[in-house]
Amino acid sequence: MSVSYAFILMLLGCSLVTAIPRMLPFLVMRNMKISEPILKWLSYIPICIFSALIIESFMTNGAGGFQIHWLELVAVIATLLISLLTRSLLWTVILGVVMMAILRLIL
Repeated sequence: MSVSYAFILMLLGCSLVTAIPRMLPFLVMRNMKISEPILKWLSYIPICIFSALIIESFMTNGAGGFQIHWLELVAVIATLLISLLTRSLLWTVILGVVMMAILRLIL
């Protein structure tokens, strides 16, 4: 298999375009002080993003209107209960995947 010069340039360009937006905020903010209220507000962002991803997995708003995917909702609720009982990310992920696989196999 041969690799062309154009492919290498494209790969480097894609890497650069991917890396710049990830590194630029850290380079700009590394010497700046952020106030406590803003730090507290920023601490909620990962929770909001995670919640949006979870909710999007079982709720959609398509052409037919608002829909709830009940199979995914059952798996999400079961996984939430597992996470509250075990307090372990490893067991939550493993049992959540197994729960979804079993539900898809049965239904």
